[in-house]
Amino acid sequence: MATSVLRRVVVVGTGLVGTSIALALRANGVEVSLVDHEPAAVAMAVRLGAGVAMADHDPPADLAVIAVPPSAVVAVLEDAQDRGFARLYTDVAAVKGRLIGDARRRGCDMVGFVPGHPIYKTTSGSARADLFHGSAWVLCPEEETCPGAVEMVEVLVRLCGAEPVVMTGEIHDRATAHSLHVPYLVSSAMAAALVGVDAEVRRLVGSDVRDVTRLAEAEPADLIEALTHNAKWVADVLSGIAADLVEVSAALQLCGTGDLSFVGQVTDLLHRGNEGRRALTACGLAPDQGTS
Repeated sequence: MATSVLRRVVVVGTGLVGTSIALALRANGVEVSLVDHEPAAVAMAVRLGAGVAMADHDPPADLAVIAVPPSAVVAVLEDAQDRGFARLYTDVAAVKGRLIGDARRRGCDMVGFVPGHPIYKTTSGSARADLFHGSAWVLCPEEETCPGAVEMVEVLVRLCGAEPVVMTGEIHDRATAHSLHVPYLVSSAMAAALVGVDAEVRRLVGSDVRDVTRLAEAEPADLIEALTHNAKWVADVLSGIAADLVEVSAALQLCGTGDLSFVGQVTDLLHRGNEGRRALTACGLAPDQGTS
């Protein structure tokens, strides 16, 4: 039934996310046309079975998915709408508030645009049709967004094996600050502390440190772009974490003096950590679940 509603989709941007979406749609019988500023990227996606290159004479698709970096979304959306790629549009950027405001200021059609962000386990390697299976996919429609547009994008989400979650762009950005952007920075800070450490010390590093520093492998340029669009909320979360660590560090300085008052401060942080972890478990977060 879903494919009778969503017959043809244009995917603009054939990187990991865009090609994975295209593969999932093709697996469900949806026609997919592919667009990318790099012809080689389109050719690779075609070879993977993700669809065909979009032709100039193609009629408007039911939906266009803008799968480009956050800084390019609004310009690409404006161009796609001007050229009539589709009747409805969505994107997959990991930031929403600033993007929505920029799209509105640029005069993009907000009635047929449903800002979106698929949450999926961090991965490496090539695109695959099951990338989003079992994941949440956030949708941030505005007041003027057509209900039919939201319904169409929800069809797309479910065909990709994900579950749509509707929230405002502001709530989304606060959530991604906590769940996505800040963890990368904290992981990088922990990994940076290992720079210059004696080899003998590094040899004793176990799985706990490797787990904490895994996100430090991220490409800096990609994270910088996301942080630029979500700076306010990231800064707020980081300030709270930094304050906790500074207080604990200051308290620990007293340890060698016989002053045991540090115990209370450290214990408080550890207890709050326990509480936060229990809250994650209560909402169904699997131990190895990641986001992107």
